[in-house]
Amino acid sequence: MTLEGVLDLVGAVLILVGASLALTAAIGLVRLPDVLNRMHAASKPQTLGFLALCLGLALVLRDGSATSLLALAAGLQLVTAPVATQMMAKAAYRTGQYRADLVADDGDRPPPDDEDARNR
Repeated sequence: MTLEGVLDLVGAVLILVGASLALTAAIGLVRLPDVLNRMHAASKPQTLGFLALCLGLALVLRDGSATSLLALAAGLQLVTAPVATQMMAKAAYRTGQYRADLVADDGDRPPPDDEDARNR
């Protein structure tokens, strides 16, 4: 098998892995019960799937301009996904849209089930 054949095979496997991880992230967004779990599904497998897809496409295409665009897209994904996930977590925490048994709150904010304390 030639080098190009090996690169095509590895690229195809990476594309399939990336697509399956993106599908797993989409299923997690639909099926998971609360914001914090959905946030995890939206960030971890989706980002890894996108990176695997970009790497697989770069190996299959083997074009300098396409590879540079894929590297730019992967870099932007690595920068924006954690920031978006952090903002979703802060918004969920501030509005009380999380399961109280999953979060250890060390601050002075009352737990979400204590209506009287929240209204003070």
